[in-house]
Amino acid sequence: MPRNLKIALGILAVGVLIGLISLRGLHQRMLHLAETQAAEEKARREVLAPPISTPTDVKSRAQIFWAVSPDRIASADVQLGLSADPVQRAKQILHSLIEDPPTAEQRTVPADATLLAFYILPDGTAIADFSDALASETPSGILSEQLTVSSITRTLASNMPSLRRLKILVHGQEVDTLAGHVDLTGFFDLNPNAPLVPLPAPGAPAAAPSAPQSKPSR
Repeated sequence: MPRNLKIALGILAVGVLIGLISLRGLHQRMLHLAETQAAEEKARREVLAPPISTPTDVKSRAQIFWAVSPDRIASADVQLGLSADPVQRAKQILHSLIEDPPTAEQRTVPADATLLAFYILPDGTAIADFSDALASETPSGILSEQLTVSSITRTLASNMPSLRRLKILVHGQEVDTLAGHVDLTGFFDLNPNAPLVPLPAPGAPAAAPSAPQSKPSR
């Protein structure tokens, strides 16, 4: 083999080795950066929407609906500290839906979205008021918007059998659509045949809810 060719091949081999070492170092730096960003995002979310706890919390099984594909959700069993008070219980469940997806790909509600308020009317209608991020950061499109709404409604329906229907507000206001497609002017069925259950008076202990059961939502 000519001497010049040997030198060229040697230089090429050294270059490839240096490239591989550099690539490995870059990959490790990217992983470290991703972990740092994830930790910072989690800390920021905990400041904006800290976990909800009440004196009546009991560790219970909850069914949370996260994405399993771009157009489908499925339930996952999780253990949560859940309140006996239905309003606080609903807040805890929605908090888990937003904050604790198993992976980033399974997230159905924007990470910056927060639940500003939750109410239950005497007729079993629930009103969930989300921050602007629910509308502004949900990708526009019928599939992505329906995925977000379905994950919210099915999670509530499965864990709150006394709720009949849901109204979604954005920053205290009714909006026409979520991000241009899914209609938010009406109500979404949760458990439409649920018997009316009087809400407990403030400060009074609430009856423990029955076992969760899934119901399809609109």
